[in-house]
This record gives sequence, structure tokens and C-alpha cells, in this order.
Amino acid sequence: MSFLPTTKKEVERLGWDALDVIIFSGDAYVDHPSFAAAVIGRILEAEGLRVAIVPQPDWHGDYRDFKKLGRPRLFFAVAPGAMDSMVNKYTANKRLRSEDAYSPDGRHDLRPEYPTIVYTRILKELFPDVPVVIGGIEASLRRLTHYDYWQDRLLPSILVPSGADLLIYGMGEKPMVSLAQLLAEQDCEIDVKRFRNLMARFPQRQTVSLLYKNEIPGGIRPDDIVLHSHEECLRNKRAQAENFRHIEEESNKYEAKRIIQETEPLFAVVNPPYQPLTQDELDRSFDLPYTRLPHPKYKGKRIPAYEMIKFSVCLHRGCFGGCAFCTISAHQGKFITSRSKESILREVKAITQMPDFKGYLSDLGGPSANMYAMHGKNLDLCHQCKRPSCIHPKICPNLNTDHSALLDIYRAVDRVPGIKKSFIGSGVRYDLLMHDTGDERSNRINRQYTEELITRHVSGRLKVAPEHTSDRVLSLMRKPSFQLFYDFKRIFDDINRRHNLRQQIIPYFISSHPGCTAEDMAELACLTKDLNFQLEQVQDFTPTPMTVSTEAWYTGLHPYTLQPVFSAKTQKEKLAQRQFFFWYKPAERQNIIRLLRQMGREDLIRKLFK
Repeated sequence: MSFLPTTKKEVERLGWDALDVIIFSGDAYVDHPSFAAAVIGRILEAEGLRVAIVPQPDWHGDYRDFKKLGRPRLFFAVAPGAMDSMVNKYTANKRLRSEDAYSPDGRHDLRPEYPTIVYTRILKELFPDVPVVIGGIEASLRRLTHYDYWQDRLLPSILVPSGADLLIYGMGEKPMVSLAQLLAEQDCEIDVKRFRNLMARFPQRQTVSLLYKNEIPGGIRPDDIVLHSHEECLRNKRAQAENFRHIEEESNKYEAKRIIQETEPLFAVVNPPYQPLTQDELDRSFDLPYTRLPHPKYKGKRIPAYEMIKFSVCLHRGCFGGCAFCTISAHQGKFITSRSKESILREVKAITQMPDFKGYLSDLGGPSANMYAMHGKNLDLCHQCKRPSCIHPKICPNLNTDHSALLDIYRAVDRVPGIKKSFIGSGVRYDLLMHDTGDERSNRINRQYTEELITRHVSGRLKVAPEHTSDRVLSLMRKPSFQLFYDFKRIFDDINRRHNLRQQIIPYFISSHPGCTAEDMAELACLTKDLNFQLEQVQDFTPTPMTVSTEAWYTGLHPYTLQPVFSAKTQKEKLAQRQFFFWYKPAERQNIIRLLRQMGREDLIRKLFK
């Protein structure tokens, strides 16, 4: 196995005189199925195309990194990174993070802010006639008008400032292959004019184009969803809130409608997404000839994100949780596609052959650890559904929550020679574990899964995410009642007692989420103190594009009810909430007491500091 070429010398070594596609990546090049540029590169390679990756090009000076491989025959692709560049760089308080997890040695100076925009503008300056296709999480979540927390303003589709010719949203395998096949059939070098003509004649699913009204294929049709224009959203926050409900619902439908939004003088045309990958298609993506290693250019350097996932295995795609603050369903969708047992075991066996593997898998998981092989019992009902969550406000009666397939995977993996233990590092949805399905067999299997999870797959600490203690806030988050966490913790503690284990449950919590007040946080402090927690895994809410929570935070209205929602926005308000996480620190005590007195909640002072 070899890496995709990254330099002129590597291209020449392959005997290629030209390239079909050149990918510019905001991340270091790690040839692994968890890194988007590698996945897209390998997928296109499997289609017979000549592909190169330019990781983290220098965007200063003479742009030599952008020029070194010349012009591709089909198009440039921009893959800004596995994380949104601004979330990757800044905390919720807009402070620089300690390191860039996707850069060698965690360096911050190897990636610009908004690489999609920066890279595309440079490519357009150097090669104005070559099509540029953008994708990845940064572009996907900015495909239409969106609120940008770091600039504190509403921005149009990222196609506008970048100047890109096409945006691919969501997981890119299907749309990228379809696009590449269409262009490769032309048997000629593709320029921007020819590219635009082809996109008009053969509109591509799961893509967004900026078009003049007379260029929209078929014109604006009665069944299109026409959003409030960008300009109207700038004038009226209610218009932005109303838009978002349509965007989220269409992102989570099996058969979505085309969405159109005017951004004067153009229109952003969002073509419906592909249906989820089949199991065979997902297997094919994971079974491509990845080296599973960082490119040799990084020898002796640490890439933090790679160190986290090098001995982990992703079991499925998609998440039907629909948490209000999460972007997974907006990018991956709510429908679960699970890898076959055979594909998973092939990857596990490959990991056992890695020279530094010691026998311990860090994670058998996915977007949520325990949604593997779960889907609707009657798929016809799923195909008609537009609910963003299958488990909120309650678990859908059509959802199969049986954990037997996942148990079978765990047991099969643990039988692989060379595996000493497999851990579950992804977050576990305990509401799925504890759901009464009405079928005693399924309930028994789920209890068995819980027991095996806790006794065999926890590395001393089990991560779960109750997120808050207030049922009112939890409802806005689309999370279950905190009472369920009490119930799960009792089960966790009982299993540990019976098996003589000393393990911890580590809960995640969020402050300053829309709807949350300082008083809610004070009560959270008291409740978690009663449970003997001194919280570690905590964060302030960060508004990221294309989530219900962000729209509520920016507009002050819930997108589904259009009712007012309070949000803590100033640094003082946010700090007042966050400090309650750390009630046990002496430095916070006087501030907390003073704030509780201002609230008239002396009763909570006695509970926290008695």
C-alpha cells in the first residue's frame, strides 16, 4: 500500500503526466478512514482517477503550494478539515485552544481561519478557469444563510465569499463519485464554463450551486421549498428562525425537496441529498487501501487527532438523537448505516498488525456508541417521517432499539487473535439501554448489553452526556429527563458492586445553552453535588452553524414554535453560569454565594456549602 501523492516528485514516481483531481486539505494528511481528504481521495482513486492531496498548503507569500501540481483535468477540491476550523481553533469564550488536533505537533499556524474561503480564493486567483468544488463540515453547515458566532453576524452561503463553483454537503462519497464520473465521461479538460453547463443539464444530488434565476434547472417549481431571502433574514430574525425549520426537516427526510434561497442577485439551489449509503457502499468506503498512517513527511511529529483514533474502529454512520446543539444529523443525517461484521473484523485484524499495537482497542463506536444496526421496524413509515429526532420527546414506537447485533460485534472483536480488550470511548445513549420496548426478549438483551458494556468495555470511566439537570432546559436540548440519569447511575453502581469493580461514570454538562439561566445552573450544582460529582467534563455552549440551539441563540426564537427563548450572551452572564460547575473550588465560593443571595436562593447556599 502507498500514500496518495502530495508532491510533484511523488506524482512523477507514479508515472503520471497529469492529475484529474487535486484536493487541498486543511488537515494534515493521515491516510485513514476517519480523515475526510483521505476518504475522498481513495474513493476517487478507486474510480480510476489520478488524485493528489496537498495538505495544509501555505497561504502566505507566493502561493507555491497551490501552484506546485499545476492544473487538474477535472477540478480542484477543497476539504477544510474534519472539524469546523473555528471550533477547532477557538473555545466558546473565543480564546485560542491549546492545540490544533489535526496538525503536526498541534501547531496553530498551519491552517487559516475559514480555509474553505481562503484556499478557494487563492485557487481562483491562480487558475480562474478551473472549477473548484468545496465540501466537508465547514462548507456543509454553511450551505445557506447562517449565523457565525466568531464574527457575530449573519452570513450568506459560503459559496458567496469563497467563489467556489459547487458545494457538496453531507458525507461526500456518493456525490463526489457521481460528479467525477460525469466529468470524466467528457474526455476533455473541464473548464468553468463547461462545468456550469454540465451542472445545469445534469443537476447533481447533494450539491449546492449559486445560479441566476433563469439558470435554475426547470425554474422554481411548486414543490420547491423557497426560503426567505438572505436579505430578508438580515432585516428580520424571525425569517431566519422560520427558514431553519425547513432546512433541518429536509436534512432528515428520506426523500427531501429542493431548497432555494435568494442571495441577491443569485439563488442558492440546494439539490436533495442522496439516500443513505447501503451497507455494501459503506463497507467499500472503509475497505479502501488506506495505510492507516500519517504521511511520512510527519515522521517524528505527533498529530493529536490521529493518536486518539489510531486504534479505534467506527461501526456506523448517522445519528437519530437529533440533539439541538449537535451538527451530526445536519451533516451525516439521522438514518443509521452500519458496516457489516466482516468489514469491521477486517479493520480490527489490520489494527492488530500495526507494529505499536499492544492489544487494546480504544473505541468500538460511532457518532453515538450504541446505535449500531438500529432502524425503523416499518421502513415505509421512516420514509414518510420528517422528525429530526427518533428519540425525542420520546422514543419512537417504530424504532428497533435491540442491542443484540452490537453485542455480537463486541464478542466477535474480542475473539480476534491479538485483541486483549476493546473499550467503548464514544458516548453511550443510556436512554436507549433503558427503554422498555414492550418485548421481553429485547429488554433482556438490552440489560445484558448494559452489563457487558460496564464489566468488559469500560476503561475505568464511562462517558455519558446528560448535559443538564433541568427538564425544561433538557427539553430544549432534545435530551431525556435527568431522572433517567439517576436510574442509569443506580444500575451502573449496582453492576460495579456485584462485580467488585471500581469504575466511575463521567457525565458531560453544558452551561449557557438557550433557555438556561444562572438559577438553573445553581440547581445543577446542588444536584450533582448530591451525587458526589466534582465536574470535569463541562463546556459552555458554542453556537455553531446549522443547529436548532444556534438559531434560538441568535434569533431569540425557537425555530419550531417561534416562541421567545432566553440566552446568556455576555461574558458576565456566561461566567455567572459556568462558575456553578466549580462550586467546590475555594476561589469560586464568595462569587457563588453573592450571586445566590441576589437570586434570593439562600436555600441553595446551605445545600452547596453546608
